[in-house]
Amino acid sequence: MKLSEITKVYGNGSLQVPVLHGIDLSVEDGEFIAIMGPSGSGKSTLMNIIGFLDYPTAGTFELNGENISSAKEKQLALLRNKHIGFVFQQFFLLPRLNALKNVEAPLIYAGVPKRERTERAIQMLEKVGLGDRMKHLPNQLSGGQKQRVAIARALVNNPTLILADEPTGALDSKTSAQIMELLVQLNQEGKTVIIVTHEEEIADYTDRIINLKDGKIIDDRRTRP
Repeated sequence: MKLSEITKVYGNGSLQVPVLHGIDLSVEDGEFIAIMGPSGSGKSTLMNIIGFLDYPTAGTFELNGENISSAKEKQLALLRNKHIGFVFQQFFLLPRLNALKNVEAPLIYAGVPKRERTERAIQMLEKVGLGDRMKHLPNQLSGGQKQRVAIARALVNNPTLILADEPTGALDSKTSAQIMELLVQLNQEGKTVIIVTHEEEIADYTDRIINLKDGKIIDDRRTRP
């Protein structure tokens, strides 16, 4: 993945608000990256562009050598479904569905037959240590368990990239460590993982830390060889 001279401006005319300024960023397969920065630095906007949830105003975005900067929404939706698993701070589980049905949901949109999607959802819940919580509704789960369900949901389409926006922001320190250890494990299995965080102790789990300020990358350093 390669982003070149990416800018993002919201609004029109005299109400324009620039958020990103000429971002250059390359991500290799299998990297584990933290994107950091103060509130308003542009880190969530950058993640949304990486995840095909938003369009850059200018610049080029290459995925597997193909320029997708001007791709249509339908194509971006297909790319999201195929390549990306999302994990968010607030979990975004469907409250009336149990853990198993929540994990199955992306497979319904992908047109996977019922038997296969159930088998895959069970496999993912077992992978994140929730094989005994499949029939529980979200309000019957702890914060850490909800985040594990969200991670299982992110994994069920076998994405190449996991994008996690403040994945431990709503969790206590012990549970945060457990979630980060799970993300480390997934990265060691070959997944590319990018997290947005404002916590140094969370960023320390990663192999590369990118700092943003005022919509620009001010530091990009590797923490491990």
